[in-house]
Amino acid sequence: MLKSSLALAAAALTAIAPVAALAQDAEAEAKPASSFKYEPINYNLNDDRENVLFLDLSNGERVGIRLMPAWAPSHVERIKTLTRQGFYDGVIFHRVIEGFMAQTGDPTGTGQGGSHLPDLEEEFNPMPHIRGTLSMARAASEDSANSQFFIVFYPRFSLDKKYTNFGRVISNMGAVDAINRGEPPANPTRILQASLASDNKPVPAPMPAAAPALMEEEVTLDDLNASS
Repeated sequence: MLKSSLALAAAALTAIAPVAALAQDAEAEAKPASSFKYEPINYNLNDDRENVLFLDLSNGERVGIRLMPAWAPSHVERIKTLTRQGFYDGVIFHRVIEGFMAQTGDPTGTGQGGSHLPDLEEEFNPMPHIRGTLSMARAASEDSANSQFFIVFYPRFSLDKKYTNFGRVISNMGAVDAINRGEPPANPTRILQASLASDNKPVPAPMPAAAPALMEEEVTLDDLNASS
């Protein structure tokens, strides 16, 4: 089952609009979002903790995200299900483009993987892709989102009604800004733990720093003579 890396990661996947595009394509028509119900973002981490997603990152930071079931109930439920299964723990941000977005949710780290669960039907809605938006990645088919998601660094209105917008960063966007760039990054930032606030999981211990490489001891002629 082929998953998207939001576009350029595989030649056959051309789902996302060009990175430089800032204006919404007025000619693109989306399916009507019949189940959409507008609700404003609640920025209080202590309210409705069942719909607050924490991402504990390998850069030592915890990011708080407000999930919005009123906007996209199936997508929110999918993220919550996979989170409670531990699916996202240890997964890298495999595609991170400066000025655009950071994408994760593929356990293979290639941009073409996903979960064992079936793909989701799109829940496109009128909410704009602004800074901090949490949106679902997909392949060419509108109904191919599965487990991968991305966080937008700067507004990308060309994605509106083409990708399912289902949440917003409400705490520590600076930690998202610090995610290492690359496709994939040489030293990718990792999700150490994803959890729901209502489950009260503590922040995990930081990843240990890589041990410095030991220099090989120089072998001299005297050493060889002594061992003979």
